[in-house]
Amino acid sequence: MAFFSKLKDKLFKSSSRLEEGLDAIVEDGGEETTAPEPVAQTPEPAPQPQPQPQPQPQEPAPQPETAQENQPASSGLLGRLFSRTEAKAEIRRTLDDDMLEQLEELLIASDMGVDTALRVTSNMAEGRFGRKLSSREIKQLLAQEVARVMEPVALPLPIYPKRPQVVLVVGVNGSGKTTTIGKLASQFKSAGKKVVIAAGDTFRAAAVEQLQVWGDRAGVPVLTAPEGSDPASLAFDALTKAQQDGADLLMIDTAGRLQNRADLMEELAKIVRVIRKVDETAPHNTLLVLDATTGQNALSQVETFRKLADVSGLVMTKLDGTAKGGVLVALADKFGLPIHAIGVGEQIDDLAPFDPEEFAAALTGLDQN
Repeated sequence: MAFFSKLKDKLFKSSSRLEEGLDAIVEDGGEETTAPEPVAQTPEPAPQPQPQPQPQPQEPAPQPETAQENQPASSGLLGRLFSRTEAKAEIRRTLDDDMLEQLEELLIASDMGVDTALRVTSNMAEGRFGRKLSSREIKQLLAQEVARVMEPVALPLPIYPKRPQVVLVVGVNGSGKTTTIGKLASQFKSAGKKVVIAAGDTFRAAAVEQLQVWGDRAGVPVLTAPEGSDPASLAFDALTKAQQDGADLLMIDTAGRLQNRADLMEELAKIVRVIRKVDETAPHNTLLVLDATTGQNALSQVETFRKLADVSGLVMTKLDGTAKGGVLVALADKFGLPIHAIGVGEQIDDLAPFDPEEFAAALTGLDQN
């Protein structure tokens, strides 16, 4: 639950945009109604043991009615919990075609994508069309639909008995691959796994240094090669050494590349071919790290990397820096690839397994008890 609080706090751009948009949609064309606020009902009194009944607290003497005649007798927690239903005014709007169109536009603006937005709003309206709904009810319905879409893809990174398990990490420039590797390595190390990192971005000295910093934080060795070396050769040597050392996991970083650069993408394919000379089943996982701030461009990245590197799962970073967190819903709806983790910051614990209900609640601005 601590991560949910952090997620909700850091998803404020997405959640506040959706929350404010949903409130505005209900207010636009809505009307103030008086609806009963649901409260807990007074429980039936439990039977008392015989022959001695449990002592009951002494009831205060009844007070004469005052001008505040609707005030509950007790202002404490129990008094509020078991007080009779009070009428509460709220704005409600009929769920009609106009309202659905506004909802679709809001979700599309949150980068949920046209197809996904239409599917989500259609499911929200099923069995409820023509009913008057409050803003909170709309948010609850949206959160339920988002969680339903995300539930099938919320899967942790699988751990196989094969040793070493090779995890290839790919993505475009600046997506957060290096920090993701460091955070995952720290989690696996804490779980008792022997982890090795290969700094495959041999073209940028800064990338190697950054990965070494994360390796030190996680207490995990980082294998490097001279700047400008062939990354495929480093991957080959790293896998050979990981086998010799009895490592459980080998995580291979790769240079950030744009999906429209054929030469760089071919280099990634070469890494896969070379490590398969050591282990024909490798890589056992290919994680595509996506930057949430790229919005709908993330969809084309998945398309390209799937064809080239046989992507097995996703990690979404930088959800704290975008007002368009709905792209994660679009990815789940279109591709159905496992979402292993999401990141909402730069700290080593700012990466957690993806929880669809927590994400849906944070995205829509709902509280979660």
